[in-house]
Amino acid sequence: MNKRDYYEVLGVSNNAGDEEIKKAYRKLALKHHPDRNQGDKEAEERFKEAAEAYEVLRDPEKRDIYNRFGHEGLEGRGFTGFSGFEDIFSSFGDIFEGFFGFGNRRGRRSRAAQGRSLRYDLELDLEDAFFGKEDDVVFHKLENCQTCNGSGVSPGSAPQICNTCQGRGQVIHSQGFFQISTTCPSCHGLGQIITDPCHACKGEGKVRIKRKISVKIPPGVDTGSQLRLRGEGEPGEHGGPPGDLFVVIHIKEHDFFTREEDDLFCQIPISFVQAALGDSITIPVLGNEDSPKLVISAGTQPGDVIRMPGHGMPSLTNHRTRGSLYVKIIVKVPEKLNSRQKELLKAFAETEGTSLPGRKKQGKIFWKK
Repeated sequence: MNKRDYYEVLGVSNNAGDEEIKKAYRKLALKHHPDRNQGDKEAEERFKEAAEAYEVLRDPEKRDIYNRFGHEGLEGRGFTGFSGFEDIFSSFGDIFEGFFGFGNRRGRRSRAAQGRSLRYDLELDLEDAFFGKEDDVVFHKLENCQTCNGSGVSPGSAPQICNTCQGRGQVIHSQGFFQISTTCPSCHGLGQIITDPCHACKGEGKVRIKRKISVKIPPGVDTGSQLRLRGEGEPGEHGGPPGDLFVVIHIKEHDFFTREEDDLFCQIPISFVQAALGDSITIPVLGNEDSPKLVISAGTQPGDVIRMPGHGMPSLTNHRTRGSLYVKIIVKVPEKLNSRQKELLKAFAETEGTSLPGRKKQGKIFWKK
């Protein structure tokens, strides 16, 4: 059987937005809902068809695959639609209630859900980011109550079946020729009520604890880097897996170096004599190796930048490779000169024909040039 175009099924254009798609699906789901069309096989098929179209077009990834490759592309990725009403209600139960009060006629099932993930912000010195380190992080989180094993029920007791919904989690109201199923207001869809709550957790099933764990920081981390510690988040619901802990790195400002990705930058002051004649000086770097020599070429100008490969930060993906160090030259002019220094500079100025204070003739020649 050939499937109809999903956009045609919902009656929307190819560039329809999320709200337009949702509105179109709501209209069709209300029209063809099984509770409103009992025994009508065609309506049931239209209901399934609309749900399948909505499932694809509401999901950006599935929609992109469908737009490019059609139904065959989705089937190649393992999507074959819904197996039946139970599958549809399980996926869209909350949407039905939010739209128009319909719910799962067979009662809401408590589905396993992953626990909440947590975030911890860790501040490091640039040296710690260079070498890597092992550090302790201390944080608070919810954990399953040890007294009741997360059930919320006092040891030796058991939850009671909800009298309002008789354990179904749903209550059914008849309106004309169809029925409306909504979440039970007494048990909130669980089908059970705790009459004897655990005293340790007050029936919540969880308690807040203080947790301390050791985290290994790899060399090369930068501000914004995240370390994911699986299972260190909060416990899941109804047997679901726990969430994760994300350690977010923040690097403090350094007194000497600034950083851009794996490269480091610094400024080195030198005298104007060193800039003119050239020199070789030792500069500080991060790491355990001996401080390297920075070669200053004769005639170096203020603001020149010298690149030193392999003296930057280690790469986070390959610790054997390092970025570069960029050294900006700052030429310092002496604030005070003795008489001998003044005479030498004046003699140098004479050889250049440079205008000196008080010599108007040379000044005119300079401006004429």
